[in-house]
Amino acid sequence: MNVRRGAGQRQSQRSGAAPSIVASYRLTVRGSNATPYGQACMAIRVQEQRREQSLLLCRSAPVEAPAAPAAEAPAADADPASMDIRVGKIVKVEKHPEADSLYVEQIDVGEAEPRTIVSGLVKFVPLEEMQDRKVIVLCNLKPRNMRGVKSNGMVLCASNDAHDVVEPLAPPAEAPVGERVYFGEAGKTQAAAAEPNRVQKKKLWEAVQPLLKTDGEATARFKEDIMLTSAGPVRASSLKGASIA
Repeated sequence: MNVRRGAGQRQSQRSGAAPSIVASYRLTVRGSNATPYGQACMAIRVQEQRREQSLLLCRSAPVEAPAAPAAEAPAADADPASMDIRVGKIVKVEKHPEADSLYVEQIDVGEAEPRTIVSGLVKFVPLEEMQDRKVIVLCNLKPRNMRGVKSNGMVLCASNDAHDVVEPLAPPAEAPVGERVYFGEAGKTQAAAAEPNRVQKKKLWEAVQPLLKTDGEATARFKEDIMLTSAGPVRASSLKGASIA
């Protein structure tokens, strides 16, 4: 009897615990006579409801498609005739007032007025050797601001792989100033050069430049075609197998 009575007491204790928990929770929901346990239950329930609402919002929110990348200009066929490359003569040169490595040159390219062109040649060519020098000038690039000075073209040079030796390309002494150079004998009848806007938009210079090199005799070439003037080929002073830019 004692055993049964003890068991019955334990059962009634266990069965009595559950109603107290449920009642506590119900009281908490009703907002009266809240117990610490009920408050904890309610806090958990609120967190679960917030989590469910967040998930619903995430699922229902419209997903924006990633922006399409800007279309790049199509790669142009490399055609040196698209470039306006001329014989020029430096009529005035001085150091750039804001950059120790730059020259500011006035170059006659056969136009009414000399062009202002900025070149990074201070470390490679002494100032006195730049004055009155004949050079090869790329003339149909869009003007660029070079440390406060607008540059209207580029002096073409050969350089080694390390870019620690740079030599301006040189036309023959007899080559007329302003003459447009050509590549190979067939190039004498080349078409008109592209306008600067087209050169930039279609990346014409970027297509041509990697194919400009000096050969084993320091002669400038586009692929196998020699860069020519009416007085003969264009050359670097000594650099062989060098890139041109």
